[in-house]
Amino acid sequence: MVRPALLSLALFLSAVAPGQAQTRTICTLVVEVASGAELAREGDCAGRMSPASTFKIAIALMGFDSGVLKSPEEPELPFQKGYVDWRPEWREPATPARWMQYSVVWYSQKITESLGPERFQSYVDAFDYGNRDLSGDPSKDNGLTHAWLSSSLQIAPDGQVAFLRKLVGGRLPVKASAVENTAAIMDHGAQQGGWRLWGKTGAGLPRGTDGNVVRGTPFGWFVGWASRDGRTVAFARLIQDSARQKTPPGFRARDTLIADLFTPGGLLD
Repeated sequence: MVRPALLSLALFLSAVAPGQAQTRTICTLVVEVASGAELAREGDCAGRMSPASTFKIAIALMGFDSGVLKSPEEPELPFQKGYVDWRPEWREPATPARWMQYSVVWYSQKITESLGPERFQSYVDAFDYGNRDLSGDPSKDNGLTHAWLSSSLQIAPDGQVAFLRKLVGGRLPVKASAVENTAAIMDHGAQQGGWRLWGKTGAGLPRGTDGNVVRGTPFGWFVGWASRDGRTVAFARLIQDSARQKTPPGFRARDTLIADLFTPGGLLD
């Protein structure tokens, strides 16, 4: 059952004055990791969207399991001209920890290139991740480096939470050290409500029914898990804007979910 606080947030975000950018919550989903019991389900949690940078969680597991990544600080890779450099932070050397913190696209691409297409596909299949489609953009043969970037790979909030439950529960076919290192670079620390939080944001552009990217209506994810007093929950929030806003939608998905769930008086207090 969703608390009124969550519903009122959704109503507030969608009740912006005409002509202003509006934000709608596509889905908020919170599940007990151990039992699978749903604590909150709001909106369409079955519809798929590109995972965008939330797919870094899966890439990190692949990298640490395969040995491409060694530790939260190794390897450090240099930025090179020609890499994706949309943000200033991406124009610097990156470690696994910095890659996850600043969501460095080119570092993800170096990992998947090191894995190669067959091993990359085998991990996605083993994780049962979304629609498993790594073909990439039509006719571009770029799935190895772009499948998760508003492209062929799609996952629903339900799928995100199912994947995270397997990760936290040790039910993915990767080494325990891969899970430990992945968690280490996702750690958001203790929250006001006493929960310790691990999570990842993501943002991108949706695709229309014709398969083309729809510009101007970005979506944002925040997915992860949190623990307190021996209890662990997995969560996903997916939002979408009617127009581009100053703060990226992934950051707003993160901040509103933390406020709703993990602060005193929140849903899980």
